[in-house]
Amino acid sequence: MSEARINITKTRDITTPTYYVQAIQTEFKDFAYDEDRAVELRGHWRKKSFGVDDGNWPLDLEIGTGNGFFFAHRAQAEPGRLLVGLELKFKPLIQSIRRALKAGAANARIARYHANFLENLFSPGEINHVFVHHPDPWTKRSTQKHRLLKAEYLIKLHGLQKADCFVDFKTDSREYFFWALEQFKQTPYIFERYSENLHSSEWSGENFTTFFERMFLEKGQPIFYLRVRKAVAQ
Repeated sequence: MSEARINITKTRDITTPTYYVQAIQTEFKDFAYDEDRAVELRGHWRKKSFGVDDGNWPLDLEIGTGNGFFFAHRAQAEPGRLLVGLELKFKPLIQSIRRALKAGAANARIARYHANFLENLFSPGEINHVFVHHPDPWTKRSTQKHRLLKAEYLIKLHGLQKADCFVDFKTDSREYFFWALEQFKQTPYIFERYSENLHSSEWSGENFTTFFERMFLEKGQPIFYLRVRKAVAQ
């Protein structure tokens, strides 16, 4: 898929910017990046953005931070790991990084960039763990072409991760979960965890309940969960 085929207005082309648009360039410019600044960090996130030695800090990625509750929780709970979030919508992007900073997390950064083009942001082997929580399931047949977790995308993601690192995927959509499951099977990932009801599984105690999860749990709907891992290099 070429970047030109996805109609996302770049930050610099917005003629009447709201506070949240302006905040990327002003109040939160040291922690939030627009499309132009984000690509300049490719291969050097640890050094150029976080100012740390490239070899000693794991760099994790959350694709689609939404309102940022998990993003802030993860950054605060794992101060020895760096965390980059991706979010397209300006308001949740700023809310996410602001929430992390208010929680005292100095190890969080966020970028406005379309997740389809991760290779523009990261070099091979630059990323450690990846979190994909409740992506848009695009349930209508006419919109399924927009789904993110296609096999070719997952193979690309696999190449950007370091060995022995995982991808955590959660969704409230049964149909999307089983569709994605077939996509993962076409990749080199090793299946490690699987649950059709995360909150009744052996991993429920370590799970952070997201805003979306809470809504669906109140309706009695299960959360589907998958963890896959990139094998250790031989």
